[in-house]
Amino acid sequence: MEAIRRNTDYALRIVVGLTCNYGKGLLSAKTLAEDADISFGLAAKLLQKLASAKLVKSVMGKDGGFELAKNPANIRLYDVIAAIQGNLYLNRCLADPKSCPKSPKCPIGKKLVGLQNYIEQYLKDITLNELLK
Repeated sequence: MEAIRRNTDYALRIVVGLTCNYGKGLLSAKTLAEDADISFGLAAKLLQKLASAKLVKSVMGKDGGFELAKNPANIRLYDVIAAIQGNLYLNRCLADPKSCPKSPKCPIGKKLVGLQNYIEQYLKDITLNELLK
């Protein structure tokens, strides 16, 4: 099982490219796709999701392209992951405790909640700027 899905990994590659270029102008979807080593079509879909989450800005037209919507110091790794695949859960019972007949007395669930919280906070503590250090 992959906690970080393949499309999320590709989106992270795109976002790293945008972070490296922050403040230097727009990048085309074609350039971002080539740099991330993914297809143009997939890059376009991922950029659309990132734009919907207000992490990326798009400018239409001949000289258009993409850039981060805000300073990379203000975008968290968790934000990118959530924009592409939704919230990250270790187990179905953590996403929906009502789905588990053992909840809330399950001793496993109690421990997994701690790990879930740790992972979420860890990802929320990492900014895009920190990825380049």
